[in-house]
Amino acid sequence: MPLDALGLALAAAVLHAGWNVLLHGSADVEARTAAVTAFAVLIFAPVAALTWSVQRAAVPYVVASAAFEIVYFALLIAAYRRRDLSVVYPVARGSAPVLVLVGSAVVLGTHVSVGEALGVCAVAAGVMLVRGVRHGAAGLPIALAIGCSIAAYTLVDKQGLHHASPIPYLELTMIPVAIALCTSVLVRRGAAPLRAQVTAPTIAAGAGSFAAYCLFLFALRLAPAPGVAAVRETSVVFAAGMAALFLHESVTPSRLAGAGVVAGGVALLALS
Repeated sequence: MPLDALGLALAAAVLHAGWNVLLHGSADVEARTAAVTAFAVLIFAPVAALTWSVQRAAVPYVVASAAFEIVYFALLIAAYRRRDLSVVYPVARGSAPVLVLVGSAVVLGTHVSVGEALGVCAVAAGVMLVRGVRHGAAGLPIALAIGCSIAAYTLVDKQGLHHASPIPYLELTMIPVAIALCTSVLVRRGAAPLRAQVTAPTIAAGAGSFAAYCLFLFALRLAPAPGVAAVRETSVVFAAGMAALFLHESVTPSRLAGAGVVAGGVALLALS
């Protein structure tokens, strides 16, 4: 992989981990999540307008992707209220590519190579290290559910992007997500929680969430998709480190090692 593509993909991974740390570190995760999606839509609306290219055939995919994104964010809010970032994030992000692989094999009849099978085993082993067997199944179901939602909108988007440019496509999927999350807060709690989130960290998280995807797109211009996607999933390692540094979570050596194994497994899956 060219060094410039590697740098862009690593930057996308850092940004993705960073905005999740900002989200988890909030005292009001629900309101910050809603505000983050709203800021992301507003900040990148001009970019989407300038690069606009969307066919009518993209509409069903946009609707389906938005629905899965809403489920994803709802689960993310619930998870971050109860569990450590260094547990939820690696399991969710690490399991998603495995679920995409299984979904592709079942739905599209894609052949699974030896390398891909080894990648699945590596991810599973890494997840066990991150979770720690002593913690039992606490938090695991919701983390896996988040992984399922990521896999679902990934499979939908893979088809939808045949009919639209990536940035306006993402903008269209995020608009209903932002409306749904903000409306939920407004109806149940009023406008005050959202006004309280008009802060630099929230705006930064909104910009980071969208910018991470933009960097990923730029990296894809310079290198094959499997390698770029694999590097992006090193975000699980960056998230574990950030959780220890900024959130003062208990991130043991075994958790860090597990996050690394998850990233390695995802890389093996992507490169096979």
